[in-house]
Amino acid sequence: MALLVNEVDSLTNQIFSILENKFLFGDHENANATKTHHEDPMKSGNCFSGKVRILSIDSGSFSDGILAAQSLLTLQTVLRQKSGNPNAAIAQYFDVVAGSGAGAILAALLFTRAENGGPLFTADQALQFLVKNRRKLFPSSPQGLFRRLFRPSGVKKLLGKTFGELTLKDTLKPVLIPCYDLCSNAPFLFSRADALEMDGYDFKMKDVCYATAADPTAVGPVDMRSVDERTKILAVEGGVAMNNPTAAAITHVLNNKQEFPFCNGVEDLLVLSLGNGESGFGSDDVTLTPTRTKFLRIAGEGASDIVDQAVSMAFGGSGNGSNYVRIQGNGLNRTTPNVHPKCKNDAVVRVTQEMLAQRNVESHLFKGKKRSEATNLEKLEMIGGELMKEQERRITSILPTVVLKQKQSASTPRTSSASATTISSQSSCSSDHRN
Repeated sequence: MALLVNEVDSLTNQIFSILENKFLFGDHENANATKTHHEDPMKSGNCFSGKVRILSIDSGSFSDGILAAQSLLTLQTVLRQKSGNPNAAIAQYFDVVAGSGAGAILAALLFTRAENGGPLFTADQALQFLVKNRRKLFPSSPQGLFRRLFRPSGVKKLLGKTFGELTLKDTLKPVLIPCYDLCSNAPFLFSRADALEMDGYDFKMKDVCYATAADPTAVGPVDMRSVDERTKILAVEGGVAMNNPTAAAITHVLNNKQEFPFCNGVEDLLVLSLGNGESGFGSDDVTLTPTRTKFLRIAGEGASDIVDQAVSMAFGGSGNGSNYVRIQGNGLNRTTPNVHPKCKNDAVVRVTQEMLAQRNVESHLFKGKKRSEATNLEKLEMIGGELMKEQERRITSILPTVVLKQKQSASTPRTSSASATTISSQSSCSSDHRN
């Protein structure tokens, strides 16, 4: 466990270094370009290339993805009202989605392509799925021998029934899902962009979801292979590698010039980052010793807060604009320690609904967290308005904001992968583990 915590700290330092070098300060040339942004003829009128819309969802903690799902259901309602389209879906209004752990399962439900060409699940259906299967996917009770033996088969069966044989290539938009790969001792990022470039990085969605949600203290590492069986990894929970994948998503977009040709900095981004509540000891008695699993989650959430603070500063501070919005529950665990087990799911949904009425918590680097004047609901309504503006702008725009890669035939030559965050683990595993 010490190794995993150390790797989380190492990854945190790497992420902060990237943010510092690329976003927080930048070089003088980029700074001057930002200052004269309004004078650029390519960014005026119909020639404005727009903003790339990023959705990032944290690994589950207290609410196991339900808090984020409730937020997205609220956002879906806002988008349907503003657009006048009763069938509007979350996937239509984002260009990239990144999810870790429970957040990855939620992202996969909302962004995997169904037979009709739309998403497999709408936000309300995804929320119902997580509530119904919460205990099966993320059991909170101690893991005895019986549950260790039989939980994996039950979860695999559920995910297999949900996603079938669909793979990363069958997603509607660029999808990024992290796990920690024990065979390379490094984070591994499942990426649609990589899957479309090389068959060796295409994985089945059911396996990706199982890998990113695999608690290392309960299930152990997951042995998985790519669709063509050329790449092998030993995966554990995505929260160990990247509890908050926002920085990875931003880095991917800024380095992926094939799909996002005009995105050069944070001024060209619109980001919604969803937390999943804070971990706790499940009791008001703070003297209780947390389990190994909770220690890992505490470490992951500490890294998540640092990412939030650094990204917030990159955008000029949470309160200085609407290009970056973070929705995070605050102290949710303390509200439900004595809820009867049979009512726990209903209680969690009720608490997440109440969370939307809380004042939004904003992060300020080196200054901690502060309560905003706006509520979480008001923040979601605000970001919904910005998403709609961008959607409407693209109707008359000359320049494409996003040029999505499509499936290639066997005869089509491939170019190098555009993903900047799946480097060390891919080269190690693909070269050392082949059939």
